[in-house]
Amino acid sequence: MANSLAEMLRSDMECEGLLECFHGLKELDRRCFQQLVGAETAVTIDELAEQVDRERSTVYRSVQRLLNAGLIQKEQINYDQGGYYHVYKPADPEAIREDMQRLLNDWYAEIGQLIQEFEDKYSDAADTSVPAES
Repeated sequence: MANSLAEMLRSDMECEGLLECFHGLKELDRRCFQQLVGAETAVTIDELAEQVDRERSTVYRSVQRLLNAGLIQKEQINYDQGGYYHVYKPADPEAIREDMQRLLNDWYAEIGQLIQEFEDKYSDAADTSVPAES
């Protein structure tokens, strides 16, 4: 990952890199997300753990991060005789895009405010440090 915004803009960023950039996701989270996107049907934690060759509990934590980020959805499937299990599938790409756009807009507004504060602070400092000429 790049250390500065300038480095990030010069780097070759890929689409999946947005998940890390916007949501701070880990490599396993990205792999799990890619598996869910590529699946023909919704997937259980056990199936996903097998696909990414990781322990069930590790994949469960990754899935929780994806759920919290709004990138996937959880659905409860009920057994006829009682009980249930959960399956997971990707969230609507349009909803993910809108969320990332909202986050970007919020970030942009916040950075713009910080830049203005920077200018105000150093403009005031420059005005007071330069003696007036007679």
